[in-house]
Amino acid sequence: MNNELKKLNTPQKIQDYLDSIPFNYEKSGETCMSPFRVLKEKKAHCVEGAMLAASLMALQGQKPLVMSLKVKKGDYDHVVALFKYKGFWGAISKTNHSVLRYRDPIYKTIRELALSYFHEYFLTKTGEKTLLGYSNPINLNRFGKKWKTSPNDLWDIAGTIYDIKHLPIIPKGNERYIRNATKIEMESALIKDWNKNETRA
Repeated sequence: MNNELKKLNTPQKIQDYLDSIPFNYEKSGETCMSPFRVLKEKKAHCVEGAMLAASLMALQGQKPLVMSLKVKKGDYDHVVALFKYKGFWGAISKTNHSVLRYRDPIYKTIRELALSYFHEYFLTKTGEKTLLGYSNPINLNRFGKKWKTSPNDLWDIAGTIYDIKHLPIIPKGNERYIRNATKIEMESALIKDWNKNETRA
């Protein structure tokens, strides 16, 4: 990590940096790049962005934490980096859409933070809400330090995040009361940040 990266010393600055780099469409196959490779190739998808953000938060003396959001079959899980100030949780997120983005540190618990993503998490063709569960904070220090600069894909970390226990979002018996997203919500969720040619949409 060089001095330029140390200037990314707040969650807001880290989020601004993630927003400035193109979304990784994995044109040559699936990837799970380390923070070093993300900085080198200047593109990232959600897991890669979350790991980079967590490593940058570690430079500021915080633990490199991420949270996994688990969804129904047919949708895609999401991973965000976590931070905490004055007892309240927030999240840094790399996404290519108008939803599932940055969260300010206003959430008293991890569950509160996870719940803030529920109404945004739906299939854009049907409006069906898909968020099923969330993980407790995952400290990336458990994987040592080499993951930050590894030239290889971090499939071991991705697998751990995917397989870790997830806590349920929807209270038992309330599934049938969940309302689909409306047409205007579905249309707004189609807004993209980056096109496949890696230019701003």
